[in-house]
Amino acid sequence: MQNIQSKIASQNWERITESMHENGFAIISNLLNNEQCEDLKFDYNNPNLYRKTVVMERYRFGLGEYKYFNYPLPELIQSIRNLVYPRLAPIANGWMKVLNINTIFPNTHEELLQQCHKNEQLKATVLVLKYGKGGFNTLHQDLYGAVYFPIQTVLFLNEPDVDFTGGEFVLTQQTPRAQSKAIVLKPKKGDMLVFTTNFRPVKGTKGYYRVNMKHGVSEVHSGERYTLGIIFHDAIS
Repeated sequence: MQNIQSKIASQNWERITESMHENGFAIISNLLNNEQCEDLKFDYNNPNLYRKTVVMERYRFGLGEYKYFNYPLPELIQSIRNLVYPRLAPIANGWMKVLNINTIFPNTHEELLQQCHKNEQLKATVLVLKYGKGGFNTLHQDLYGAVYFPIQTVLFLNEPDVDFTGGEFVLTQQTPRAQSKAIVLKPKKGDMLVFTTNFRPVKGTKGYYRVNMKHGVSEVHSGERYTLGIIFHDAIS
């Protein structure tokens, strides 16, 4: 795990923080190597790793399938979750402060999970998503309970325009008393996208105000698209 630790430590977290404040998202290139991406895709077929499979069409979430990991998480995923969270907690706390929200997120991921467990949120929320031709994911927010961390990540496990076409990552931003803004992103294989889970602050003429955000996936035109979603809080179910 030294490879992933050094990659995370060597990132320009000042630039990432600025991008999160300005845009609500940031892309970290080449966090995973090709072998790690392929291993995660291969493990999609290992039923021992997962606690729940969701066929999205049944719930009108879209068209595709995803699987929630069970605890204990694979070492690579656990390391990313533990190492990235402390880099994001100061961003989240800054957002809470400027929006006058009385929430302070702890410095370590272990402490955040302790808060979740006190609220009966005990289930792992890390998941792998698989889309085939025609697959898509409707706009949504990943909250899972009263205790939630406002930033999450997704890692891209195959190459756009090579392994699949279409399937862009979509963010929408709903500014009060204005039309929604759509942001379309196309990260490469091995990249990690960091983005806001449900809202972020934007500075206006009279101070900061809250804009709500959702995310989804546009229709896949061909091939298969795999991603790994890392959500930092646990779920009730």
